Amino acid sequence: MQLVVARIGRAHGIKGEVTVEVRTDEPELRLAPGAVLATDPASTGPLTIETGRVHSGRLLLRFEGVRDRTAAEALRNTLLIADVDPDERPEEDDEYYDHQLIDLDVVLTDGTEVGRITEISHLPSQDLFIVERPDGTEVMVPFVEEIVTEIDLDEQRAVIDPPPGLIDDRAEIASARDDESGADETDGNDD
Repeated sequence: MQLVVARIGRAHGIKGEVTVEVRTDEPELRLAPGAVLATDPASTGPLTIETGRVHSGRLLLRFEGVRDRTAAEALRNTLLIADVDPDERPEEDDEYYDHQLIDLDVVLTDGTEVGRITEISHLPSQDLFIVERPDGTEVMVPFVEEIVTEIDLDEQRAVIDPPPGLIDDRAEIASARDDESGADETDGNDD
């Protein structure tokens, strides 16, 4: 199975280094010197990582055969793809690869069907499950332990305990205006 592990950014310096947007929780494994990665577009690869280092909080990579800024800039926006055994699991018990989560059934803690995961959206603050409901609509579920209470890969399901309003219309709306005593209600018309 192939997984996107990074996207190449802009060139850094004049000796062929590039910045990369890391898309894996295991960069030390997937983006190590000597790793051979497929690319999208395929015409730019495969690429073999020669060196890697962190500079100002960003990962910089140099690939074999890329020796100057022009060659590095030509790789910009290329996706780096690693071959991964589909049965391989991350080292931590509470971590998952996207391909393990796609197509899981999503149910509430009482067993009520919500839908199935069709996509994982990786945002800076948290990951989101994009869940397709039986009626074809989609709902976004934050992948945080307070909401996603269980992932059961053997049963192919994710159990969620969402707050009111996340997947239904029963939102509890609280307003500071509700607490004001003696406030006159108006219809919004000033006559």
